[in-house]
Formats: sequence, C-alpha cells, structure tokens
Amino acid sequence: WNPEISHHAPNIPTILVGTKLDLREEKETLDKLREKRMMPITYPQGLQMAKEISAVRYLECSALTQKGLKNVFDEAIRAVLCPVQPTRKSKKCLIL
Repeated sequence: WNPEISHHAPNIPTILVGTKLDLREEKETLDKLREKRMMPITYPQGLQMAKEISAVRYLECSALTQKGLKNVFDEAIRAVLCPVQPTRKSKKCLIL
C-alpha cells in the first residue's frame, strides 16, 4: 500500500509503526512463528524498512500494554507540524 500512499499523497510524511510489540516476546506467539519458520521483526529491521520506504520515523507500540502508544501520536503530530525538509537548510519549527 505504500506505493498508493506515495502516489496519492506525495508530500505527506509517513511514519512506519510496528504494532503488537507485546507479542515479540510472548512464548505462544514465538512458538507459532517458529512452526512456520518465521520470527518477529527486530527494531533494526523496522528501521531499515522505514528507510526503504522513505518514512520519517519508525516507531513501535503495543495497544495492549500502552507501551510506546502515546509516542506514536506525539510523533505523528510532530511530523505534520514540523516536517523534515529534504537536504535544504532546515527551518526552525515554532508551535504557538
């Protein structure tokens, strides 16, 4: 779906969010993944994917435990209000 977002909203900052962070270390989930010869992605893998799709950030969260959840919304607001300028002189962001 990333190509569609890039096509229809090319100037909108993208944040890649890894969800269900609480399952990364849950034994039952890990066992099910192992049966399929799979494993949860690591944080560095998430960062790499964010780089590949030109996302402005990679974040992880768990709605169940609330870990990182507030940060996702804070960063989404920040990405819109203070967009990263591509390699030109960066402007200061001022929120009044």
